[in-house]
Amino acid sequence: MSVMSQRTDSVFVSTLGKGDTLHQQVLAAFPLSRISEEDLIQNPGFCRLLATLCQHVDRTGLTQHLRRDREKAERELHAQRLCWLRVESVHRVLREMVQENRFNKASSALTAEDKFYSTLEQCLMVAQCVKQMDISSDSSEDHSGILGLTAERVLRLMPPEQELLEMKQRLSSELLQHLKKKAVSVLTYYQPEWENESEGLRSVKLSKLPELLDAEQKRSKSLTEKNRENEALLQRQTHAYLSELLKCMHILQRLVLDLRLKAQKELDRKKIEYFQAKCEIGLQKIRAEMLEVQLDTYTRDKIAAHKKITEKLRAELKSSELDKQTLESKLTSFQIYGQDFEALAEEYSRLRQEIATKSWALKEFST
Repeated sequence: MSVMSQRTDSVFVSTLGKGDTLHQQVLAAFPLSRISEEDLIQNPGFCRLLATLCQHVDRTGLTQHLRRDREKAERELHAQRLCWLRVESVHRVLREMVQENRFNKASSALTAEDKFYSTLEQCLMVAQCVKQMDISSDSSEDHSGILGLTAERVLRLMPPEQELLEMKQRLSSELLQHLKKKAVSVLTYYQPEWENESEGLRSVKLSKLPELLDAEQKRSKSLTEKNRENEALLQRQTHAYLSELLKCMHILQRLVLDLRLKAQKELDRKKIEYFQAKCEIGLQKIRAEMLEVQLDTYTRDKIAAHKKITEKLRAELKSSELDKQTLESKLTSFQIYGQDFEALAEEYSRLRQEIATKSWALKEFST
């Protein structure tokens, strides 16, 4: 056994190295399990165990021997259930016939049809009572019936033999007619467009109704099985999706943390640049205000000096004009003196030039 297990392990190990086919086969062999492909990759020994088990068990986890026993038991149960369903179906149809006749009865007069249904109802009631009082033949204990009644005493309440014979002769035709009516109802419910068909065509289609219902039942079972497989596949895909989603969330958390740190550095740098620019603007405003104050002071000083110079020049101009007038008067009074007049004229010219220079300087300072 050990040699065989080692050989089997070596075969599965070599198969594992060829790709993901073994994982997919294991997942397909156990569709009802909640195992993901990632679980099989992380646990190769468990994967080999499942791959070995899938050769001995079916998709539901049963071995071949148990599966055969179960199928045999299911066939026997199906046969017994089918037999019981036939008897129960006929019993229910007969009770339905009795109830319909009771509801559709228009008069209280006893007719042949009423006699048939009353006999049938009495037989059904007696059969039901006997069924309730039936005791298993495997039990050897002495059981007393309900209120001391026994099945033999209840069977004495059956209708007379002649009425039973007449009822049995008519029962098959009435049952067939009632079943046909129910089949037509099922047919019109299944295919409403067949309701207005002729009797012959309806009979032909009624003969195909079991095949149609059987095909519909098979299709429903197939869809149910497919839905079950899709549900298992959806569960596996949901598990894989949630696992991948968790991984993505962890990655996003790390990225957000990294980006937050980087963004914080960039934000701090921009804040520093902003405050530096704000401080520079404040300094420039302070410098501008100081320069403006200095300029105002310089302008006021310059204006004051200009005023002083202007006043001084005006005083000198007045003094020169007085000198000019004095010299002119002297020139006029001393024109008779000859050479002395030339000296006075030169002095006069010099004074006039000096007056002109000072007038120009006064004019320049004034502008």
